[in-house]
Amino acid sequence: MKKKDPSLIQMIRAPFLSSIIVPIVTGTLLSVKISGSFGIVAFLLALITGLGLHIATNVYNDIYDTLQGTDKVNVHRNEFSGGSGVLLDNPELYRRMYWLARSGLIIALLSTIGLMFFVNRELWIYLWGLYLLSAFFSKFYTAAPIKLAYRGLGEFSVWFAFGPMAIAIAAISQSVFPTHQFLLLMTVSGLSTLSILLVGQLIDLDADQKGGKHGVASRLGTLPTAVIYVLAQLIIITLIVAMAFSFEGSSWVLLVALLPYVLIFPSTVIQILKHHGNPEHLKKVAKMTVQIHLLFSLLLIVGFIIYL
Repeated sequence: MKKKDPSLIQMIRAPFLSSIIVPIVTGTLLSVKISGSFGIVAFLLALITGLGLHIATNVYNDIYDTLQGTDKVNVHRNEFSGGSGVLLDNPELYRRMYWLARSGLIIALLSTIGLMFFVNRELWIYLWGLYLLSAFFSKFYTAAPIKLAYRGLGEFSVWFAFGPMAIAIAAISQSVFPTHQFLLLMTVSGLSTLSILLVGQLIDLDADQKGGKHGVASRLGTLPTAVIYVLAQLIIITLIVAMAFSFEGSSWVLLVALLPYVLIFPSTVIQILKHHGNPEHLKKVAKMTVQIHLLFSLLLIVGFIIYL
């Protein structure tokens, strides 16, 4: 029986693209609130840029984690951590995966060029700085010789890429230079995605250690990582409350985003602190974390729309 090739959705890890969609949408909404205008074409180009770069990141991550052996020794891979595993079962797809990653970068490049026609000229240097830095992160998060994730810089890279950088490209696409009003949103966005990574590291700990991938979990251990995860989520809650009462007007509506922290987070805290060293049980925690992330992200967008 002929083996069925994995779908494009599997290869680009499409379900996780929400991590770039949400900061670009919320960053754009905040920019519209500040400037009073909305450039829909510029927004769409910024979204395409972000998606292209995120797809390149996901695919390159799978390629180089497989080549460097981390994916090969991961026995706890699941839909919420450990990569797609596409190349382990389909090594003939290396060329196609490289093509996908490079296509993501090219699409993002073309969209960035397009944005130049909609962005104030004085912001062009920041626009191109963000593209180049994002392209660097997309490949060298796992690729040699930099291998950020293997040198203990993976957590910062994820926070920075899906927080400050993603929000900044959204703001600049609307010709708004990011100011102090964006800082809380940048931090929240980065931490929300980082929380998924931290649980993934707990699940993938053995594979990461064998593959030389030195994340927080492999450097500090499972309990400290679980505590960091809880603290990161508590910071998100604190910053959302701060946003709700520090922005002008009826910004209190942003508190709706905290609903998953009322419904799901308490159980998640208990589970991760109790089972921080049990990869199989942590898969449930990873699922709950993704649920928190997705529901929080959706409600944050809803809150910003109402706030407008």
